Amino acid sequence: MKFEHLIEINDPLNPLVDTITREQLWRGLVIRAEAPKLFIPHLDECDISDRESGSFKRRLRYGDLVVEDTVLLTPLQEVRYEVPAQGEISASTLVMTIEAPTNAMLYVRFSYDDGKEESQDQASKMYDEFKKSAYQEADIDTVRIVRQMAEQGNLDASYLN
Repeated sequence: MKFEHLIEINDPLNPLVDTITREQLWRGLVIRAEAPKLFIPHLDECDISDRESGSFKRRLRYGDLVVEDTVLLTPLQEVRYEVPAQGEISASTLVMTIEAPTNAMLYVRFSYDDGKEESQDQASKMYDEFKKSAYQEADIDTVRIVRQMAEQGNLDASYLN
């Protein structure tokens, strides 16, 4: 199943929404990759290893379920999560891409690919729709948390140095 959606970050027509810079958004998405427990309440543990320029590996534990993945960082543009096939989990990807069609507008495109074809039977289609909804809610939460971090000054370059 492939699924993608776009979340608007800055709306120049809505003065009630605080503007976030591309750099702040980028830092927030990187923090989501490096400290996922801040964004995923049911995650028990995250160990990071094999740091290289632009990537690192993670071992995530959700109770008895352990998932290993690789995070690839393209500065100020994209955070890519690659999950290789492991146990009962098929290979999958999540890509968070920062898009800025104008200087005043900023979006994040969330693209999912679980490595499976679109379901044909009704029960599987319903399950896929449930997964899409869960992904979208998690992504809305991610943006909400990034906004809170920005409002608190936790994504400013001076705070992080």
